[in-house]
Amino acid sequence: MDENGLKLLLEYDVNQNTLQDYYQFIMGQYVPALQTMGLQMSEAWHTAYGQGPNRLIGFVCGDEQTMARLLDSELWNDLNDELEKYVTDLRYKVVPYRGGFQL
Repeated sequence: MDENGLKLLLEYDVNQNTLQDYYQFIMGQYVPALQTMGLQMSEAWHTAYGQGPNRLIGFVCGDEQTMARLLDSELWNDLNDELEKYVTDLRYKVVPYRGGFQL
């Protein structure tokens, strides 16, 4: 990843009563869809103790155009509408990629 790279960070709390459906959706649809749009999953974190969201997922891409194309797409809205069936407090942000753990 070069200096123009970007990271998309998603954070949310998974509803424990929909955990199996959540995993099937994330691995079967969400991640593959973002990959088709030019992003690669870089990390997935689970917060076991303490406050804050219990999931943080990162996706990276090499340029602003790829990120803008995703965020302006109907696919992005549809994916997040479906994700919200399994999670609460969904938030996302785009930050410059610098490798390693980022908030």
